[in-house]
Amino acid sequence: MHMQTYKSIRYVIFLSFIVSLGGFLFGYDTAIISGCNAFLQSHFQLTPGMLGWVVSSALLGTILGCIISGAITDRFGRKRALILAALLLTVSATGSMLPPLFQGNPEHPFWIASDLDTAFHLLVIARVIGGIGVGITSVVAPVYISELALPENRGKIVSIYQLSITLGILLAFAVDWIVLHHAGERAGVISESGPSGLREWLFVEEIWRGMFGTEIPVALFFLVSLLFTPESPRWLVAREREEEAMRTMIRIGGKVRAEKQIREVREMVREEKGGFRELFSPFLKRPFLIGVLLPMFSHLSGIAAIMYFAPNIINEAITSIESAFLGAVLVGVVNSLFTFVAIYFIERTGRRKLLLIGVAGAFLSLAGVGILFAMGSKLIIIPLLFYVASFAFSYGPIVWVIISEIFPTRIRGLAVSIGSFSLMVTGFFITLTNPVLINHIEPSGTFFLYAGLTLPALWFIWKYVPETKSKTLEEIEKYWKTTGKAHK
Repeated sequence: MHMQTYKSIRYVIFLSFIVSLGGFLFGYDTAIISGCNAFLQSHFQLTPGMLGWVVSSALLGTILGCIISGAITDRFGRKRALILAALLLTVSATGSMLPPLFQGNPEHPFWIASDLDTAFHLLVIARVIGGIGVGITSVVAPVYISELALPENRGKIVSIYQLSITLGILLAFAVDWIVLHHAGERAGVISESGPSGLREWLFVEEIWRGMFGTEIPVALFFLVSLLFTPESPRWLVAREREEEAMRTMIRIGGKVRAEKQIREVREMVREEKGGFRELFSPFLKRPFLIGVLLPMFSHLSGIAAIMYFAPNIINEAITSIESAFLGAVLVGVVNSLFTFVAIYFIERTGRRKLLLIGVAGAFLSLAGVGILFAMGSKLIIIPLLFYVASFAFSYGPIVWVIISEIFPTRIRGLAVSIGSFSLMVTGFFITLTNPVLINHIEPSGTFFLYAGLTLPALWFIWKYVPETKSKTLEEIEKYWKTTGKAHK
């Protein structure tokens, strides 16, 4: 029995790792472009506004991906939706590396030649396509994992998605440094002395191409791996394909447990109508509120701005660019390490308590950053790292866990897409306004604002968010139907 349990857990972790590669690519793309920015600005002769557009175009894509993902995953299945996302991510990584050539030696082009504007627009289109893929995975991956995992380890397993995002960010920082180190002083310098090799073109002369291109192997691996993963058993039951569902459920929890789960899912699905109408059923009023507001509150604390602009923010206090970059890498390391803290404690402490501790820590840390900025101190990196740590073991993974648990099977994809949309739009807004806020109300005022925005989140979590650890998805659905009250 112990051996069977070990094998089943290993199987679920393996499948979760595969579908979480979409999150890894999200984190990777977020950080990889930070190394490309200066070279893109130089090669495309970009104004600050145009640079902002090429960076944020991927975020625009994620919003579009969230909008379409709910309908796709509920209608065509979790697996097909993920395969579509992987295709889009592969096309995007390739398209970002190979927009038409507009510099270099025109007599010996390695790629199709074009004018600068066409190449720039094609790069933006490629990034929007990748963003759509990320938006789809941000909805479908947590849903798929939550429907696969057993109640006793679902929180840990769903947290793998957030861990993948943080590891993607870390690896991209490392890859940027390796590529830049390899190119040395010639990075971004177009050769005047005739044709150069393909490797030289990608990783030295137009170095940003090589940086974007490092995403391609991961995207391809994601796509190929998905072809061998099973469909979500709960979605299969909802589509009356119980034999297929049973095969996967037996591998996860054994025959007796699988038969019990099938009965529970069948009973719940029979009562579900599906579609937008059910989403606004009276019994789903509170989960709908949680699904929209919890993701929004997580990004109102400023995490997106801190991840995109970490060197700029740290540079406000420390004038050394090298020290600021080291500080940004530290932010990435702390973000990853404290996601493991969430994975360790989420089933022991529970989602609700971990959220309350983390959000309280975020408030104190953000207020500390604001105070030290106001004092002109160079020690702001200390409370900033405390904030990242607090976010990483609370908001970061637990938002994905909760919004993937609290909705009925037939509308889970649609509901999570609305929650993910709320998260992406808030992140886009915070990222867009951060430089303006820092300019107008100073860094200290900006961080006091972020700190203030965590206080209503604390009240909301305390009053409305129930504890869902160790409950099956069907038990959570029954809970909303029978009580409709937050479980304390």
